[in-house]
Amino acid sequence: MRKTVANPILVAAVLGVGSLMTANAHAAGPPPQPSAAQIQLGLAKLGVAGSVLYVAAHPDDENTALLAYLANGAQVRAGYLSLTRGDGGQNLVGAEQGPELGLIRTQELLAARRIDGAEQFFTRARDFGYSKTPDETLRIWGKDAILADVVWVIRRFRPDLIITRFSPEPSDTHGHHTASAMLALEAFHAAADPRFHPEQLAGGVTTWQARRILWNRSNWNMKPGEDLSGLEKLDVGGFNPLLGESYGEIAADSRSMHKSQGFGVARSRGPALEYFKTLAEADAAAAGGAKTAAAARAGKSPLDGFDVSLGRWSTTAHLRAAIERAQKQFDPAHPAAALPALLEVDAALDGLPDAGWRARKQREVHDLIAACAGLFADATAADFSVAPGDSIEITATLVNRLSAPFTLREIRFPGAGNTVTVGRDLRSDASAVAAPVVVKHAVKVPADAPLSTPYWLASPPQPGGFAIADQQLVGLPEDPPRFPVDFVLEIGGRTVVLSRPIAFKWTDPVAGERYRPLEITPRVSVRPDTQVLMFPDKQHQPRALSVRLIAGSPALRGTLHFTAPAGWQIEPASQPFAIETKGQEIELAFHVRHTAKPGEGPAGPALLQIYAELQGSSAANEENQTRFARGVVRVEHAHIPIQTWLAAAEVRLVPLALETAGTHIGYFPGPGDEVPASLRRVGYDVTLLDDSALRAGGAALARFDAVVVGVRAFNTSERLRAAHDTLMKYVESGGTLVAQYNTNNRIAPLTAPLGPFPFEIGHERVTDETAAVSLAPDATLTTPNKIGAADFAGWVQERGLYFAEKWDARYQTPLAMNDPGEKPLAGGLLWARHGRGTFVYTGLAFFRQLPAGVPGAFRLFANLMAHGKAPRVH
Repeated sequence: MRKTVANPILVAAVLGVGSLMTANAHAAGPPPQPSAAQIQLGLAKLGVAGSVLYVAAHPDDENTALLAYLANGAQVRAGYLSLTRGDGGQNLVGAEQGPELGLIRTQELLAARRIDGAEQFFTRARDFGYSKTPDETLRIWGKDAILADVVWVIRRFRPDLIITRFSPEPSDTHGHHTASAMLALEAFHAAADPRFHPEQLAGGVTTWQARRILWNRSNWNMKPGEDLSGLEKLDVGGFNPLLGESYGEIAADSRSMHKSQGFGVARSRGPALEYFKTLAEADAAAAGGAKTAAAARAGKSPLDGFDVSLGRWSTTAHLRAAIERAQKQFDPAHPAAALPALLEVDAALDGLPDAGWRARKQREVHDLIAACAGLFADATAADFSVAPGDSIEITATLVNRLSAPFTLREIRFPGAGNTVTVGRDLRSDASAVAAPVVVKHAVKVPADAPLSTPYWLASPPQPGGFAIADQQLVGLPEDPPRFPVDFVLEIGGRTVVLSRPIAFKWTDPVAGERYRPLEITPRVSVRPDTQVLMFPDKQHQPRALSVRLIAGSPALRGTLHFTAPAGWQIEPASQPFAIETKGQEIELAFHVRHTAKPGEGPAGPALLQIYAELQGSSAANEENQTRFARGVVRVEHAHIPIQTWLAAAEVRLVPLALETAGTHIGYFPGPGDEVPASLRRVGYDVTLLDDSALRAGGAALARFDAVVVGVRAFNTSERLRAAHDTLMKYVESGGTLVAQYNTNNRIAPLTAPLGPFPFEIGHERVTDETAAVSLAPDATLTTPNKIGAADFAGWVQERGLYFAEKWDARYQTPLAMNDPGEKPLAGGLLWARHGRGTFVYTGLAFFRQLPAGVPGAFRLFANLMAHGKAPRVH
């Protein structure tokens, strides 16, 4: 009897499982080709049926050493549930923030998991920025929704053990961290309760009770001399001879994938103890039972006492024997010798009583069959994008490199009626590799096909979470491939289906062969050249606006329109366009005028919406069949696959009453710094400075009205840290130097002085962007713009971070602010006279406020750069 297995990559996407051949399924790289050592490790894992889920709040919170040991040493199924995608943090590799930063960090986590062997999950929670209390975190996230997501992942993943990175009790960490542990502990119980979100049980999951939940008492926050005798412990520093690395070495490589956070670490070797405290367990029914059990386990491994073998089911003796035969018959030099035993394992798996583990083990054995046979299967498109309603040629390639006795029955291309019957015997004689099978097929994309944008960004988000309509997508790190190609093979009376996502392949002259996912893009992409347009004048001068149109299909005709808010005028009101070839880009120029009457003063910000209307279009999209109001945004960095999302074609229009006292600014940029571009939008002439300006000495800086140092620039530039004397001479001779926030912690310690007098940067911050601000009588707040409470309205995410916590008495502190229930902090803005000039340090989050177009932030920053100078009015 023939056995057909469902599409394995789609099974992986739905069930959230990873295995030997599909770990790289979404990596936008060539199909994975496991080495003999990886195959042997996969064979060993065939007989293991245990699982551990690690839970924390952000990318970088996971314990990569523990995950590497669990996945490769203990050989259990290991997963990391990060409640957020880290979209509220900072970026050391580029200027991306918000959704784009979340895309980068998602891919960095997936790259880390491909190294340490664990799997990756998320909830819909947004990283809305630093939170000091779990109560605030749960309120903004919406506790029930995020708890339901954690329960959904647990019910889908079905872990034996759940481990939290943080304690559920308030401690010396922040709200997101504590809230992640609180939610994990509550979900440990709720996942087993059929009354908790019973609608989930109709979505393909069942209730699940993990055996225990533990807190990973991490080394990094232990106190000297702390008594650890009552805790369980596990050495995760061992060496894996199959992989040729210790788990500490694997962990370092995994953690170093968090490049946007600057978390590269050195490899470690030798013993590495991790400690654990039991938070709850499923079978501690008697009073005091949990404490008694915990005391009995003190000093032991948290994995002790769990049967993670297939022997946990009494009916698996034949299956276990078949797996042992496959392991014994595997020959690294002749892996195909294990195929008969693997086919026996495949047949024996039909009797595994647990449906979840049966599906997973069937995937694993089919991947091992393909790996032992040296099969290469690939599906590539003629272009990297296609629009709904259009056709694209797909090339399916299969190579049987070890002459295993396969028959390729058919290739299933996406869509109804796109199955190509092959019926080819792939065997060849022992002296030659069978010729590749190459089948080209034109596929028409349905007119209503969803466009390529990450599922969590498909709808406008809420302040605390992403809007996700499809419950089946919750928890997944990214969208499953929408249009895979299936290779249907037969061997030994069994049917094996290899599924491959369609990708575009090209050759980069430096990087070599590269892959990127096939994108479904709109027929026309609409992208304004800026997301914020500032109007810093009293004469209502028009501002130029360019809109870029990119054709997703050939031969487009249409008109670009605007939905202008009251009080604003677009000239011209619309423009026709014609684009002849797919991929062609054109730019249309407009002017935007604020039409409020003179003397009325600037109104508040307004939103300009842009859309292209095509003539005779038949492709469906988000509005109707002819109107397109989103643009393709691509995030490209060498360490991650190319990421694509669709952003609304909107521009924020911001009137601004701004006065300056010198507009010629020198700027030492920090990593991912958008402040220079923001300053240019309001009329400043900004010159980016580099090491050559420092080598030239103070004379090179003297020509500027002010010099600004970008966020974290001192952290990342050794030359800048060494240039203290040069910078202070510039100040002493009459210059104004504004230094934005820098970090000072164990990861990025700051030992070099920044200002003319001592001050220390601490960890203090004000996270409430609406926090009241106390203003002192000070020139900073009056010249050239008179700063008042209204200037602190409309700030985004936070007031500031990394405030000074100690400073010399010669510094002035004109502002004070605090989060609710805390003491006022004055270290967010320091300034001091030095010689004839002024030095300023500010932890205020201008790097967020200026790109977002916050009027008051521009006015205050103008004052910092113009300290003590006469105003120049626009």
